[in-house]
Amino acid sequence: MNDGRAEGVHPWHRSPASASQAASFALLRAAARMSAVLALAIGSSAVGAEDARTAFRPCIDPSNLPFANTQGEGFENRIADLFAKKLGLPVQSYAFPQRMNFIRNTLRYKLPGEDFRCDIVMSVPSGYDQAWATSPYYRSTYALVYAKGKGLDQVKTGTDLFALPSERRNKLIIGIHDRSPASAWLVKHGLEGQAKPYQMLSPNPDTYPGEIIEKDLAEGKIDVAIVWGPIAGYYAKRVRNVDLVVVPLKSEPGVKFDYEIAMGVRYGEREWKETIEKLIAENQPAITAILREYSVPLLNERGETID
Repeated sequence: MNDGRAEGVHPWHRSPASASQAASFALLRAAARMSAVLALAIGSSAVGAEDARTAFRPCIDPSNLPFANTQGEGFENRIADLFAKKLGLPVQSYAFPQRMNFIRNTLRYKLPGEDFRCDIVMSVPSGYDQAWATSPYYRSTYALVYAKGKGLDQVKTGTDLFALPSERRNKLIIGIHDRSPASAWLVKHGLEGQAKPYQMLSPNPDTYPGEIIEKDLAEGKIDVAIVWGPIAGYYAKRVRNVDLVVVPLKSEPGVKFDYEIAMGVRYGEREWKETIEKLIAENQPAITAILREYSVPLLNERGETID
């Protein structure tokens, strides 16, 4: 997603530089308009009489689990269903591959004489500048994933990885998404020679971020994967041939791993934004329960893992 630059919404799409900006966003996207906005009466789940919305219309990726797909199997799909039910509206998703120009081709997309194709992106970093970000609904972090019983069982934190005996540490093949905070972290600690980078913005629509775990890590082609937490938790749970361990990573000076994730609407749609923020606040326990079903590592405001 972008205006001439990559616009990946999820932190696995962000470079270290853009991640810190977006993280000043504090990470894994804006122009304005829309005459009809949703007015949600306080204490009511009905659509306001002056509103022209007839559906809850999320902008989604057609195949990007655990976030979303056209079969409605992702946690973004599930949360969209929850919000739509609260508003008494059907869900009408608009799908476009979440690679280049995602926001331009979804939230901003409008032909002359037509309406916008969708009204909300279900996951954007807090402070994201390509859309108007709501209050955050979860905070997660990058995570390290490895196979149990392969000589890494003592690794319980990021620091433990660097404390491994040098003969073991220096032989590791560590899979990362290129230009992610993971690459900056390995460089900082002198392990860049062990990194095996994977494209984070592949032109191939059949690729997906979990391949690094579900294929290469599970098949022993790499020893460790460092990826965005929701990807780590979901795909580590899906793998059946080996037992995978997920270790959430803590941010440190010079490397930010954890990010708050919000939802994004078009700039200027204040009532719609307020409606979404009200839905987030009133349904936070249900949202958190959905995220836990997908094994998303969750952090509190102090950056500590929530069990």
